[in-house]
Formats: sequence, structure tokens, C-alpha cells
Amino acid sequence: MTGTGGPARDTGRTDQRRTDPERRALWEPGDHILWRYRGHAPAPAGGAAFHICRPVTVVQDTDELLAVWMAPGTECVKPQLADGTPVHEEPLATRYTAPRTTTRARWTGNGVLKLAQPGLPWSVWLFWEHGWQFRSWYVNLEEPRTRWSGGVDSEDHFLDISVYPDRSWLWRDEDEFDQAQRVGLMDARTARAVQEAGRAAVEVIRSWGAPFCDGWEHWRPDPGWRVPVLPADWDRLPGRQAA
Repeated sequence: MTGTGGPARDTGRTDQRRTDPERRALWEPGDHILWRYRGHAPAPAGGAAFHICRPVTVVQDTDELLAVWMAPGTECVKPQLADGTPVHEEPLATRYTAPRTTTRARWTGNGVLKLAQPGLPWSVWLFWEHGWQFRSWYVNLEEPRTRWSGGVDSEDHFLDISVYPDRSWLWRDEDEFDQAQRVGLMDARTARAVQEAGRAAVEVIRSWGAPFCDGWEHWRPDPGWRVPVLPADWDRLPGRQAA
């Protein structure tokens, strides 16, 4: 697969959605949008509501799936502590209580393909090694994405799952999930909902359902695509449309 890849778009349905004012417009392959996450930890007064922003290129957008590509070298927004310490270097005990800010940085790894099914409380990311050697899928448990004209917004739920080509899987970041509860960033009700979502995702993995069975690991980006630019107003709060 190259460029749009994946399941074919339903042209008739797409046309209907674009002419129906009660339904959201679909993005086209090659469109640039923002994939953002709201922050959890304390920020300085007047700080951004979002602590992660990643400009991405739309691969596919249908009723069933939004697929986007984050290219190597993309300038993104990521969180850091107010004193400049990278978040992952802060001890777990204070990682979510120390004041934070945001910084801009280039994505230095290989590109990431992100797949999101509307309404599901997770997205699935695909990672490759150099030379397009497929490494793994990553199930990011998160709030179902809110869609707006410039992209999608969500809130990360700390707990994640890695899935490997041999169909084995394992939980990730359980310590961060527990710590978020200890410091009050996630209440017991939300934590139970996240655990339930994780169990549902595991069932999809065990049955090898979509998107794991869809061959996305063979997808390749269109070589003509340019790297999206991070806009100055990346943290704007536009009016939102239902997902």
C-alpha cells in the first residue's frame, strides 16, 4: 500500500455526507490536521489547555476510520516541567504534581501511523524500525476524540497496550496509571472505565479484529506529501462538532 492505502473509500457515502449539513465533512487524503491532547498536570496560570499537538497528514477518513500519518521531522508540541526537565526524567512521585509548560520539538523517530475508529476510547498507532521493518502496534487508551474543523482533540488515559507481529501483547504504563489516581488526576469511576476499555481492546486483539487484521503494517506514505507545519495558534479553542 502507498498513499491512501487501507480499505477503499465509499465514494457514494462520502458525497452524501458532504452535501448533508447535519453531518460532518470528511477530510481528503493529503489534508493537514492537528491531533491534540488536553493536559492533566498543573500548568502555569493562563497555560495552554493542550499539552500535546501533532500536525498530521490525513491518509483516510470514512465513517469507520480516521487514519493519519505523522512524518519524521514534524514539529510538535510536547509537555515539559516548568524548569525545563523532560517529563520522563522526573521521578514518578512528582511527575504529575510538578508545574508544567510546553515546548516545541521535532519528532526524531520514524513516522507514526495513527488509526482511530469513531467513538472508541482508544486509538491504534503503528511503529516501524528503519527500512520499514514493522515493529509493533500501540493501543493508546484515551477519551473518544472530539472532531473539529482543524483536527481531533482527546485526553490521554495513561494506560496503554503494546501489540507485536506474533500477536502477543502486554500492558504499558501501569505505574503512571496508578500514580495518576494517587495524585487525583483520575477518579475511581474514570479509572474503572479506562480499565474496562482496556479489557475491550484486549478482546479485539485476541480475536485479531480491526485494525490489526487490515494490513496497515504494509502501508507506505505518498512520497509527494510534504511535512505539515505547526501553526502559531496550535492551541486555539474552536467551536467543536460532534464526533
